[in-house]
Amino acid sequence: MRILIIGGTGNISSHVTELAVSQGHDVVLLNRGNRPLPEGTRGIIGDAGDPASIEAAIGDETYDVVANFRSFSPQQVTDDIRIFSGRTAQYLYISSASAYQKPISQTLITESTPLRNPFWQYSRDKIASEDLLVAAYRESGFPVTIVRPSHTYGESLIPLDGGWTSLQRILDGRPIVVHGDGTSWWTLTHSRDFARAFVGLFGNPHALGQAVHITSDESLTWDDIARLLGAALGREPQIVHVASDAIAREIPSMGPGLVGDKAHSVQFDNTKIKQLVPGWVATTPFAEGAREIIAWFLADESRQKVDAELDAAFDRLIEKYGA
Repeated sequence: MRILIIGGTGNISSHVTELAVSQGHDVVLLNRGNRPLPEGTRGIIGDAGDPASIEAAIGDETYDVVANFRSFSPQQVTDDIRIFSGRTAQYLYISSASAYQKPISQTLITESTPLRNPFWQYSRDKIASEDLLVAAYRESGFPVTIVRPSHTYGESLIPLDGGWTSLQRILDGRPIVVHGDGTSWWTLTHSRDFARAFVGLFGNPHALGQAVHITSDESLTWDDIARLLGAALGREPQIVHVASDAIAREIPSMGPGLVGDKAHSVQFDNTKIKQLVPGWVATTPFAEGAREIIAWFLADESRQKVDAELDAAFDRLIEKYGA
């Protein structure tokens, strides 16, 4: 099939691109051209936030599948519906599992769980975008498939607040901050596993008009996540638990994603994606993923960047709440 990927070189989309090429698809990447093109792809230059540049980049071309990994606002969705109506047989929109209602009222989370997040604007924009796409499907048959990833990581993404700053603290024998009491449930999905399910949706007529999340079946507590990363470093982390609201006050940039998503226990029912992509299952446990992350960061010292301001904020939280 002829595939247009808007983005295509990021944490999630790079594995999608690689797998699509390996399966023989004709893959075109639309992005700003800031990164080298993956082997086997063709690039066109455009900005996902500038509809005129998208239209200029694609010209008269049509595609079997369009997948947009760089859409974050309802206006972008409005533009995409106009641009790609009649020019693609399937439009894959990457939403977010953070759109599911918070606080969580029940688990397991299914695709019919209500969408509502009063804590995080990012999630509210995804919900509003989904509403536009569902309306376009109902009114004109716009061929949308909505995909909701949860916390999806690859070797270059550390799924622990603080990133390398927290890992350097573990290496140095200094305590790290984990929100809440560390026992809330969380789901991490390797981008390789996500890609196999996502590419499996290409051209699937049963996926049109549907919303589906793609997540691992593995459940971990946040203390588990910290300890598995520590094990990959060869260190036992010293964990200090701090209330999510307190972290949000001290480090406002973490607040929305923490209070609006990570502070809530989540477990997902993956029946739907397994029906749409028979045989799919996530096969990378986080113990393995953690080793890959640590190997990638340790392979190049330039990747090991400590945020001094964030490090100091962690010190203040630990001094205040670590007794």
